[in-house]
Amino acid sequence: MEHTPVTRPATERTWQAEVVVVGARCAGAATAMLLADVGHDALVLDRAPFPSDTVSTHVIARTGMVQLNRWGLLDALHASGAPRVTDVEIDTGAEVVARTIRDKHGVDHLLAPRRIVLDGILQDAALRSGARIETGVGVEGVLRDGTGRVVGVYGHDASGPVRVLARYVVGADGLGSRIARAVGAPLTLERPTSGASLYAYLAGPWSAIEYHVGHGALSGVFPTHGGEACVWVCTSEDVARRHQRSVPRDAVLTSLLRLLAPRLADRVEGAAQTSPVRGMLRMPNHLRRASGPGWALVGDAGYHRDAITGYGISDAFRDAELLANALDAALRDPGEEAAALAAYSRERERMALPVLDLTCELGTFPAPERFVELQRQLAVVIDEQAGELAARPSRVQAAVA
Repeated sequence: MEHTPVTRPATERTWQAEVVVVGARCAGAATAMLLADVGHDALVLDRAPFPSDTVSTHVIARTGMVQLNRWGLLDALHASGAPRVTDVEIDTGAEVVARTIRDKHGVDHLLAPRRIVLDGILQDAALRSGARIETGVGVEGVLRDGTGRVVGVYGHDASGPVRVLARYVVGADGLGSRIARAVGAPLTLERPTSGASLYAYLAGPWSAIEYHVGHGALSGVFPTHGGEACVWVCTSEDVARRHQRSVPRDAVLTSLLRLLAPRLADRVEGAAQTSPVRGMLRMPNHLRRASGPGWALVGDAGYHRDAITGYGISDAFRDAELLANALDAALRDPGEEAAALAAYSRERERMALPVLDLTCELGTFPAPERFVELQRQLAVVIDEQAGELAARPSRVQAAVA
């Protein structure tokens, strides 16, 4: 007589941390690093294995560069082979507007690193600071106490079910954030959505950041690792979807460039495309509620905007620091929680809205003259915010204080 083996359910394991951060990329790794710097027990969970890539705008604005400089991470990015970019060119079709990046707030160049490199550098920094990172962990929801306060998360890894008990849960798990859904974080601001962005990596001698203004489109070049560039096009969702249906997937980018940015198409003709075409066909412009009892959102989980301004990485760095400061205050004095998290929300909105407003207008693909003017306005906003960030204590100074 044969016996059917009995499969015993895996025993649920319980982990603990002061703060559990769901998502180990720019926003999550930076938040954990900054919390660990000042002595807090931060545990980062991510479903993905690392190193791994993700859809990204690549370029880091001056504000983000100031953050990396203050955090002592620029040398690691330089050593990784990310090319220093000091020149920006805007081709309006009628003229090429060229400028050199000035040395301000300790930054005289920009970087556009591959995310497979940048995320790893941030994760390594978080580990050096004392944070813990567990990958291959799929978080399924949040745990609550009898009052409804969030007190942890639950999920699973290859060994079975896991739950993590924590004083705070941070959702840094991107636009489709499971944490945002689990806590019911509502949208607090929403703007029209119509943009799409597609990109691929092309080999070649790229030296400058390039913007090419076309009718109903903006395209460009961001020099990145390995003698390659991220070559991209932003256009309307309708145009991108219609075009994607009519040509092979890996030919979508070059075909769109030929249609919408022929001068850039001429520039890249003959360059080897070294990757599939990636991107997003719908890019929301919205803010979610930033926090609640026992939880907070950071990065794209809480704030997302059209990629046309390439500001997502810099947003993530800024908000990681704002949130880390707020959680540090709340962890040290629970009586300060409401005020600290309200300040996080208020400061996030204050610094995000000027860029969001400009992003939404740029996303209408205005005439070249207006585009150049909006870029000038964006540069002023970025410079003001970079100055504000540069005036804060450095990461090392903050850790010692």
